Amino acid sequence: MNKQELPKAYDFKSTEPRIYEKWEKGGYFKPHNDPNKPGFDPNVKPFVIAIPPPNVTGELHLGHALFVSMEDLMIRYHRMKGFSTLWIPGSDHAGIATQLMVERDLLKTEEITREELGREKFIERTWAWKRKYGGMIANQIRRLGASCDWERERFTLDEGLSRAVREAFVRLYEKGLIYRGPRLINWSPGLKTAVSDLEVEYSEEQATLYYFKYMIAGSDEYIPVATIRPETILGDTAVAVHPDDERYKKFIGRKAVVPILGREIPVIADDYVSVEFGTGALKITPGHDPNDYAIAQRHNLPIISMLDREAKVNENGGKYQGQDRFEARKNLWADMAAAGLVIKTEPYLTTIPRSQRGGEIVEPMISEQWFVKIESLAKAGLEAVRDGRIKIVPERFEKIYFNWLENIKDWCISRQLWWGHRIPVWYCPEGHMTVAREDPTECSACGSKDIRQDDDVLDTWFSSGLWPFSTLGWPDQTPDLKYFYPTSYMETGYDILFFWVARMIMMGLEFTGEAPFHTVYLHGLVRDEHGQKMAKTKGNVIDPLIVMDELGTDALRFTLLVGSTPGNDTSMSVKKVEANRNFANKIWNAGRFVINAIETMDGGPKAVNGGSVNGQSSALWTLADSWIWAKLQNLIRNVERQFQNFQYGQAGQEIYEFIWSDFADWYVEVAKEQMKRTETREQTVVTLARVFDIALRLLHPFTPFVTEEVWGHLKTAILQSPLSNLAQDWSEMLIAARYPEPRDPEGWEEGKIADFALVQEIVRSIRNLRAEKSVAPSRKLAAQFVAGDKANLLKEQAQTIASLAGLDPSQVVVHPSLKEKPADAVALVVGSVEIYLPLAGMADPAADKPRLEKELKEAQSQIERLEKLLASDFVNKAPAALVAREREKLAGYKETAEKIKAQLK
Repeated sequence: MNKQELPKAYDFKSTEPRIYEKWEKGGYFKPHNDPNKPGFDPNVKPFVIAIPPPNVTGELHLGHALFVSMEDLMIRYHRMKGFSTLWIPGSDHAGIATQLMVERDLLKTEEITREELGREKFIERTWAWKRKYGGMIANQIRRLGASCDWERERFTLDEGLSRAVREAFVRLYEKGLIYRGPRLINWSPGLKTAVSDLEVEYSEEQATLYYFKYMIAGSDEYIPVATIRPETILGDTAVAVHPDDERYKKFIGRKAVVPILGREIPVIADDYVSVEFGTGALKITPGHDPNDYAIAQRHNLPIISMLDREAKVNENGGKYQGQDRFEARKNLWADMAAAGLVIKTEPYLTTIPRSQRGGEIVEPMISEQWFVKIESLAKAGLEAVRDGRIKIVPERFEKIYFNWLENIKDWCISRQLWWGHRIPVWYCPEGHMTVAREDPTECSACGSKDIRQDDDVLDTWFSSGLWPFSTLGWPDQTPDLKYFYPTSYMETGYDILFFWVARMIMMGLEFTGEAPFHTVYLHGLVRDEHGQKMAKTKGNVIDPLIVMDELGTDALRFTLLVGSTPGNDTSMSVKKVEANRNFANKIWNAGRFVINAIETMDGGPKAVNGGSVNGQSSALWTLADSWIWAKLQNLIRNVERQFQNFQYGQAGQEIYEFIWSDFADWYVEVAKEQMKRTETREQTVVTLARVFDIALRLLHPFTPFVTEEVWGHLKTAILQSPLSNLAQDWSEMLIAARYPEPRDPEGWEEGKIADFALVQEIVRSIRNLRAEKSVAPSRKLAAQFVAGDKANLLKEQAQTIASLAGLDPSQVVVHPSLKEKPADAVALVVGSVEIYLPLAGMADPAADKPRLEKELKEAQSQIERLEKLLASDFVNKAPAALVAREREKLAGYKETAEKIKAQLK
């Protein structure tokens, strides 16, 4: 037999790329049931995730690492469960973000602006930029072990998706759901484009409140008004007061005079005005304030825009025309002071709207934009979640989703950018509009050949809203669309629930008549170890690429996955990743031990298939074999339940504890002893192999590389050994192996678990005592056990206890009871078992009194707790089995307390 010995240390650097290439070349990332291939079976259930497309020019950060790890876990689990899985990769053209990067690069390298270069050339440059940097993020996603079907990779500006975007726009337009009109939008002067409400961030900032006089025409009277943006006075079209405000009632219906410009505007009454706030009077600038805009609609006021695209004063600003908004503020205020119109200024804390991308102050401005009438789409989106077609995990986000969709405004979908899907509308000199799926050659109304396309592009979220079905070939009814749509889960960050998820739901329902997925799983943000948001300015950013280089991909993935719960932020530190690198090493070392054990087997093939639960005659099982098998079956049931409840972190934690503690720290140690005995050797090796195989399968979706590598060696070792029929039906690679299925308990498990737990407690207490007394590990001790009804169990387990606790097997005696307590011995109590260790000459029996007193106190506090519990309503409400268990515990603690008291006497 060829030796399969694993190298001493796990080398993730050479393993990860080799394994990934094997998976990809082997076709394991593709759905096993493909509608485009012969032998397709439409009855096999697919499981589909469309990746949240990262920005094409982006670089991998921890947010990407979290969602890629999470989705890969979902995909690998379902693949191993036998679903035909498809994970569609791709990237987003990211309009504003990409255009900004290219503009900055042009300015830096060639000192030219996008306007100087011209639209066509600029778009060519952006495509070149995309070709240069666009593959980077995909390769970084591969580094994380993402098992996407790379042959189906899509880009939001590729030909098929661009066709889908046109189709969607034209359909909405034909239904009367898309219109163009003047609306108050958020204008980013730096980006020179409209930005959506969601792309505006509000921050508390110190500003100045300017108080001034609004003179009443033809008199010396005035209304005092305050503003934080005095430059907008140039666009005022009314002064508003509350209809019941005694101070200003007399002015309602009269005219006020706009400072410096001299324009006359009406004084109006509106309930929106608060009598208590400020001066109780408002200047109304509908062209630059959303609340004022609403008042203007009610009172039919004219709307004056006093700023241009660069936030400079336009022709409506009189002598201030051409001045920047902040320069005009200063100059206008100085002129007003000179004219005696200034009352005072004071500092004022307020919220300032800033562009999420550019950071500069956003101006509400009136602008001709394209909009989607959202009401009917939002209604459908609300119903799909309310009636359960779509489930949001965690559920608490449903309330936020409902609240947002119930109060949604029409969606401004035009952006004054060059990089993106250009709006498919053409104009002729007569003012006709042609809206078309294909580029027209003439005006659809008058036939004029002189047509020009709208300059604007669509909001990036318009195209990504179509992502779950456009990536599968929509609007064509492709085999992929028919089989893989609707998709299954949409896994993404809670911060884009509105930006993206709500829009996908609305558009999926509108264009396909079906919800685009049945489950939305929301993860939180990744924060640093102190719970702070990561930011370059804070210097607390952890670069996942560096972490993977230093500690391995599995360690990073496991840290992110086990640290996360649905909808909650997760804190991350390199220390945690180091601990999980140690876990990868623990798995490797366990693998080395198991493979070496298999290789000690000799002779012909062994019959390992007869008998009971795990294919063995249970008569051959030791207590430790039964215990590890029962613990494993519990684990499989728990993991399955956690997966069904989306508690992936909890599932990972339980697998970790099983492998690290139950398997490696306990069973492997017992196995070393069992393998020395002929009668238990073979069964022990079989148990090691089976349990380790199943543990690796359970763990694979979390840490795919180390599990795949170790499992490959395990499989080869088994196939070359007399136990070869154990692995006869194993798949070629672990990625395609079956995930362990839960079985119902058979009734024997609880007893075995309880018995071995007693052995563990005895071993722990002896180990603790040895450490306390500084007994050298090499020194084997004698021991007497007074075990009552556990005497037979301890006699059977004496060898195991001796080897694990450092006892001399020839000096271990088990009594059912003992009249005389051994003299000069230190006593320990574990449950109903008393242990006497002769430590004379090394220990002072008087010094044991504090330890026994401490143990008694602990037992008494448990007795008190359980007595309270069993005297409460718990007895009537809890399941009978649980109540019985608690009563048993109480009896056990009472017995322990009595024995400790006896020892103290």
